Amino acid sequence: MTPAGTARHALVVGASRGLGLALVRALLRRDDVARVHAAARGAATSPELAALGAAHGDRLGAVALDVRDEAAIARGAAVVGASSPQLHLLVSCAGVLHEGEGLRPEKKLADVDPAMLRHAFEVNAFGPLLIAKHFLPLLRHDAPAVLVNVSARVGSIGDNRLGGWYAYRASKAAQNMLTRTLAIELRHRARNVICVSLHPGTVDTALSRPFQRGVAPAKLLMPDAAAARLLAVIESLGPEDGGTFLDGEREPIPW
Repeated sequence: MTPAGTARHALVVGASRGLGLALVRALLRRDDVARVHAAARGAATSPELAALGAAHGDRLGAVALDVRDEAAIARGAAVVGASSPQLHLLVSCAGVLHEGEGLRPEKKLADVDPAMLRHAFEVNAFGPLLIAKHFLPLLRHDAPAVLVNVSARVGSIGDNRLGGWYAYRASKAAQNMLTRTLAIELRHRARNVICVSLHPGTVDTALSRPFQRGVAPAKLLMPDAAAARLLAVIESLGPEDGGTFLDGEREPIPW
C-alpha cells in the first residue's frame, strides 16, 4: 500500500467484534503499521479493544463512531486526524443482517418491512459512503492509500440465484454501486486512493451465525483467517483495481 519503510496508519470501522476486530489484531501484529484506529459504536466500552490497547499502547486508538450518524462520523474524523494526519488504509466493515427480533432476513415478499429496509440501507449503504466523505481528506496525500468497503456476494445482482433477503441484498448492491461511483470520482480527485469492494467469504461471526447451517465447513472462515485473506488481497491491489468487486481469493464477482 505504501513505499517500503513508510510507517502506515490504518482505520477499521466496525472494529469491536468479528471481522473488524480480527483486522485490528492483524494490523497491530505488523511492524510496518504505526497506528491502528478502531472505530465502533461501542469502542469505548469494548473489553477486547481495551485489552488490545493495554498490550499495544499508543499504537491503538479507540474511536466512538456510529455509521448512522453523520455528525458522529465527522467527530470521529477529527479525532483520528489529530493523531494521524494521513491514513494509508481505511476498511469499512460495519454491517447489519439481523438485529434481535426486529430485523431478520426476509424469506418472502410478505416479510418486507419499511423500517427494516431503512435500517439496512443506513448501515450497509449510506454508512460507508459517509465514512468516505469525512475521512477522504486523510487518505488524500502523496503516498498510495486503499479504501475498502467490505461487501457481500449476496449483494451481487448477477449472482443472485436464490432470492430472499431483500433488505440485505439490496443495501449491499447499493453499497457496491456507491463504491464503484466513488472509485470513478477518486480517479480524478484523489489518484493515490484505490477504492474497492471486497467480499471476505462466510466468516464465523455473530452476523452469519444464525445462517451457517448450509455452509460447508471448509467454506466457513474463522475471523483471523478471513482478515489475513483480506489483507493479502489489499496488499496486492494496484491503481487498475480501483472500482472492482473482488472475493477473498482475488477473483472478480459480477455486479
